[in-house]
Amino acid sequence: MRNKRKLLIEQLDQKLQPFSESRKVLVPERGWINTIRTALNMTMAQLGTKLNITRQGVKRIEESEANGTITLNSLKDVAMALDLKLVYALVPNNGTINDLIQKKADKLAQKIVLRTNQNMKLEDQGIRDDKIAETIKELANEIKREMRKSLWD
Repeated sequence: MRNKRKLLIEQLDQKLQPFSESRKVLVPERGWINTIRTALNMTMAQLGTKLNITRQGVKRIEESEANGTITLNSLKDVAMALDLKLVYALVPNNGTINDLIQKKADKLAQKIVLRTNQNMKLEDQGIRDDKIAETIKELANEIKREMRKSLWD
């Protein structure tokens, strides 16, 4: 099961790899629809005709995109009307899905080990810093390998 999950994560990272540069893309303040329509020198009425809606309908769509309430179906319809393709993905803020899992595992392992070490210090049984770092690393690898659900708490 672990190998299957590892393979799924690797495949997901491969699928998301083409989107890695998208982190650098700044969404236009007025949204993509308005920006592209304006760049094409297309009026709201012209886009409305392609979408079988009124000029006011286009304005509502553009406003809903700008304020983040537009639906994927509306975006898909506009893209089709403009002979464009809607591209949709959820991309890690930094690195890959594997990196995200590693970061979470490291953080959880550090929390567990430091809490345990604090209790041990109270009993005058604390461990050395180098041993703490090694223990954190080992525990993080175990957490990642097991993909504990607590990783996402």
